[in-house]
Amino acid sequence: MLLTTSFIATKIACSMNLTFLVWAISFASATAWTPIVVKNVTELGPQITPDVTRVSRDGGYSVLLDGHIVWLYDDTECLDHGGKQLSFVSNTAAYAKDVNKKNVSMLQDFGVEAAGKDKKSGKAQYAILADTTVGTGGWISFSSDELDFNERRKGKERVAIWPGTSPTPYSTSEAFLFAPLVYVDSKPQDPSKEYQARGMTLISVSTSSKGPDASRQGDLIIPGKEVPYGGFSSLLGYTSTANRQDLTKRDVYLLGITDGGLQLARAKIEKLAEFSAYRFWDPVQLKFIKKPPKLDEKNYRKIYLPGSFTYGSVFYSPYFYTFIMVYFNKFVDSTFRIRFLDLNSPVGDDPIWPKKGKRGNGVAPEDIEALTKYAWSPEQELYKSPPSKRGFNYAGMAHPEYFNRHYFAPTLYPKGTSASRRRNDWYGSNEITEKDAGGDGKHLLLSWTAQLRGGFGSGIYQVQLAKVEFDAIPDNPGGRFPSAAASSSMPTLSLASNAFRSTVKPSATHTVAVSPSGTTLTSTGSAGRGARQPWGPESQLLFEHCSAWVALFLLPVLWIWGYAMVGRFV
Repeated sequence: MLLTTSFIATKIACSMNLTFLVWAISFASATAWTPIVVKNVTELGPQITPDVTRVSRDGGYSVLLDGHIVWLYDDTECLDHGGKQLSFVSNTAAYAKDVNKKNVSMLQDFGVEAAGKDKKSGKAQYAILADTTVGTGGWISFSSDELDFNERRKGKERVAIWPGTSPTPYSTSEAFLFAPLVYVDSKPQDPSKEYQARGMTLISVSTSSKGPDASRQGDLIIPGKEVPYGGFSSLLGYTSTANRQDLTKRDVYLLGITDGGLQLARAKIEKLAEFSAYRFWDPVQLKFIKKPPKLDEKNYRKIYLPGSFTYGSVFYSPYFYTFIMVYFNKFVDSTFRIRFLDLNSPVGDDPIWPKKGKRGNGVAPEDIEALTKYAWSPEQELYKSPPSKRGFNYAGMAHPEYFNRHYFAPTLYPKGTSASRRRNDWYGSNEITEKDAGGDGKHLLLSWTAQLRGGFGSGIYQVQLAKVEFDAIPDNPGGRFPSAAASSSMPTLSLASNAFRSTVKPSATHTVAVSPSGTTLTSTGSAGRGARQPWGPESQLLFEHCSAWVALFLLPVLWIWGYAMVGRFV
């Protein structure tokens, strides 16, 4: 509402030629942004599923384990050539197939069964778990009670388990995932009750020659009345008291989405299944406390990162040497947003965490405590994915295991592994070789779900991919930088691109305000610096709120003044 009010006020001001007001609003916004420059974006088209006849599914989350890139999906429907349903389950998993040799889009599905022959062509048809009911759940199994409920309701109502985000590795061969349990009513009397959260369940993920394995660690770990911690992203790293030689102690930081933004919780890895052992970040006291925040908290000062979020990825970037957040917000504009943890904007006066990182020496992938010691940079646009003509895109995710030999934190490797071998393989060499990439993490794989046909119960969905290349970043010239949102040179699709592969090159006039690989990034905005953010959603919303009221107050005054001035000369 505040964003809308500010936008309307600005549009009214423009229509009345109140250029000074527009300039004031634009300048304040401009000094608050820190653009990250994208050199080009290559569309890679849809994921390819040769093992099944035809598939419609959404989500698209991933993790690297034991040399396999595991892809996870939410609702998955297999169809015949004519569009008739062959099977439907609430989640599936696949391996990326031949990522080094062929197409990064190619998948190897599991649980595939013969589903008869096509009546017209006579060709054999294949589907994942060829069962038209939802009773089996899919890759992540249901409990006996959930299974019984789904079998009795036959799809009219159901319990679904959707992965919702990418798993977090706790070794090079195992990962965990907090997945939401959702009650789905296909024809609710109240449309707002179609999806109702029951809570979060904990999944252990591993691999085998038969495909990815999922094991549930209990039923509801986090009740539905609480913030769905881990549903946005989770990170594993050092405890607050551990030094970099202590390989036995680990904390997990879990980010959960609320209407007001992201909330943060911390748990010891061995207590991950015990919600009573969690501690919750209090942005006012700048410490973790025992009492969890309210799910419907509206006070931005009590929210870890105020703002708008739906799907996203938080990870350590070996290119930027800090933590990166890539996500979609609640606006249906199919746009990826990005932030970085600004090591030059410490929160508080902790001598261990001054400017430039831990003890002034940057941060390592395991230094997740930095998430509470530094402010996130302002939100900016990263890439606007191309929506189909029949709907918007959603479920935007980043996949840092591609184009990156340092996906795993060094301490996740088995004890005794030499430093030179604490590197994973290079995945995605058909798109860019390691030699030509310009460094780990300079290229980033993105995915999103495209609606090929919208509609409740009749939609067709497809996961699409693109590769972002960050620009070679020059030194900061020390000036002010315009808002990424206001820039006319944001990447747009070329009309000359083909359907499945096109390179999008932003204008060379893109401004740069991040430092080159090997140094720390700096948020250049200085206005509105507070205890939580140098200029984040709280400050931004406050500014927009104020600017809207200023505009609404000034407009009638200026109108009367203008009318009086006209009267003087008539």
